[in-house]
Amino acid sequence: MKLAGQTAIVTGASGGIGAPLCAALAHAGVRVLAVGRNEARLRSLVQRMPADALHPVVADVVTPEGQARILEAAEAMHPAPSMLVVAHAQSAFGLFEEQDAESMARLVQTNLVAPMQLIRLLLPLLRTQERAAVAVVGSTFGSLAFPGFAAYSASKFGLRGLTEALAREYADSPVRFQYLSPRATRTPFNTAAVDALNEELKVASDAPADVARHLVRALERGTARLQLGWPEKLFARINGLVPGLVDRNLHASLPVIQRHGRRQHPTLPENAPHETLAR
Repeated sequence: MKLAGQTAIVTGASGGIGAPLCAALAHAGVRVLAVGRNEARLRSLVQRMPADALHPVVADVVTPEGQARILEAAEAMHPAPSMLVVAHAQSAFGLFEEQDAESMARLVQTNLVAPMQLIRLLLPLLRTQERAAVAVVGSTFGSLAFPGFAAYSASKFGLRGLTEALAREYADSPVRFQYLSPRATRTPFNTAAVDALNEELKVASDAPADVARHLVRALERGTARLQLGWPEKLFARINGLVPGLVDRNLHASLPVIQRHGRRQHPTLPENAPHETLAR
């Protein structure tokens, strides 16, 4: 899809990946409806962009009121949106039994249920376009479940399944669906414990601007599935084919993960900057 002249809705726009993604899209000639909960960050982002490139929408994607506000803003845009980029997320690192039920429910609501509802709400508008796209910013943990991230991995596996099913259901429509997975990204989305774990396990990570650049390229090319990073791309494939090999590999790291996982950990809000250990 040629990006210049298009209009995109980006959720999580005030986050660590969302903000540079909005900037990269704006510099590619896209008008961006930038959705986030942090009004000050959104205003700051708008000020750094070319005139009329970004239009902030302060909304909580989890609530019906927030979703209605996004739809209203989208219907008022000209040209009408042809892209929806779901880039918001809530993280949770810690041992499963130490996490409370309310936090886990909120995580699933934010990472899976809200995107499902938002996509359903905006699909009729997107389908009026000659060509349209729904791109979901997923996670390596949506293909490779990781100890210490059980609830988070579950939500991202669900999001990947949703995207894949919709791609098949709407294969004869103008709307394509894309699941785009960053790996570890250097943003404040990571807690201190996650950063310490990454360092001890020697997990490679990417700069947010580099991730944004890859995501924009994938949007332009219409890439259906993207996993950033090596060896993450290899591990995700091995986990799908021979999961027992990954089981044994992660078992060796389990004491390290348990030690860091016991230290914490507050769950971060939906619009906290992206993302976690290996997405």
